Amino acid sequence: MATLVAQPGLVAPSLPEVNATVRLSRSPQFWRRLAGFVGPGFLISVGYMDPGNWATDIAGGSRFGYTLLFVIMASNLMAILLQSLSLKLGVATGRDLAQLCNERFGPRVSFVYWVFAEIGIAACDLAEVIGSAIALQLLFHIPLLIGVLLTSLDVMILLLLQRWGFRRLEALVIALIGTIIAMFGIQMFLSHPAYGQVMHSFFLPSATIAFNPALLYIAVGILGATVMPHNLYLHSSIVQSRNYERTPEGKREAILMANIDSVLALTVALFVNAAILIVAAAVFNRSGHFDVAAIEDAYKLLSPLVGASFASTLFGVALLASGQNSAITGTLAGQVVMEGFIHFRLAPWMRRLLTRSLAIVPTVLVVAFAGEKGTENLLILSQVILSLQLSFAVVPLVLFTGSRKLMGEFVNSRLLQALSWAVAAAIAVLNAWLLWQTVAAA
Repeated sequence: MATLVAQPGLVAPSLPEVNATVRLSRSPQFWRRLAGFVGPGFLISVGYMDPGNWATDIAGGSRFGYTLLFVIMASNLMAILLQSLSLKLGVATGRDLAQLCNERFGPRVSFVYWVFAEIGIAACDLAEVIGSAIALQLLFHIPLLIGVLLTSLDVMILLLLQRWGFRRLEALVIALIGTIIAMFGIQMFLSHPAYGQVMHSFFLPSATIAFNPALLYIAVGILGATVMPHNLYLHSSIVQSRNYERTPEGKREAILMANIDSVLALTVALFVNAAILIVAAAVFNRSGHFDVAAIEDAYKLLSPLVGASFASTLFGVALLASGQNSAITGTLAGQVVMEGFIHFRLAPWMRRLLTRSLAIVPTVLVVAFAGEKGTENLLILSQVILSLQLSFAVVPLVLFTGSRKLMGEFVNSRLLQALSWAVAAAIAVLNAWLLWQTVAAA
């Protein structure tokens, strides 16, 4: 880890076009004040239920039944902790994680961190491109290659949404999340899972996860798909969109409210993630279809195996909603890391076009030469890449939130700091183990 290097000078607000623009209620009623803070957590939760999650969850459920539910639960608890640190960092310091890395580590180290952050965002965008294209193919029979190219048009949609204002953008995201929840709620009802096994797998881990390379590969992919590095940068920024009082009292309330928002949103994400794996286990694994890893195969098999003709359609609609939600948060995260790390601003449409091109080009090549099977492997690989990038965001986050000089009265307690470092170490160990298993199997 680089030595902290303080750099003097004023720092521009994070995402200045939305910073402190959302008005808050001054009502004495707790719930009215809380309502003003609800939103950023749901924007963050999008990354925890994007198309990349679908690939790893479907593969895990079809091959190993309910075994990996514990990994989803553990990953979600890690996410709640890390997102809590992220939002606290933003509120307490008035800066986002990328800005603080640039300020404290110096330009050279900061540039390296920026490159890794961009790789993570590109991997996330890759999953969103593939997921949206697959959804368009399944629902409207649009060829996969054309669907990939059509996803570039969401640049214009995003620009339109930003003109409406940040609060309306949040409302649209929450509406799309509601669509995903409804679709999978129905799927859960139709699939009749073994709820006893579900509860057992949620809370009691299986030792085989650590010693089975195939299980571990998907487990780390789930970790990468659940705890996403760019979300740590993004949350520390968009939590500052609320116009709370920049005083110790105002910051304390903002941290409390933002944590409630984050826990609520990530609990929703936990349900969606678990539901995808549970449906895959109940429908595919139970019927002997152990090799269903591709989203397209899951779509085709779902209705016949469940016995409801509309089951596959529900699946496709939820996938499309998931992909479009991810497009919004990926663009915002890209803006945060570019402005924070290298102080370089791009117009939102240019930033979106750049990141989308980085995702579309490899996807087009894979679709053209490897077909649908190639996109399946690329989707799971993107989640493993995200997991490998995670430590580069987690370590600075834990380091900064444990600094009394930086955080003041909001510094992590000794217990919280110890727990945070334990999570950071667990992530690093899991990634090292994955690399070792991959090399050994090669």
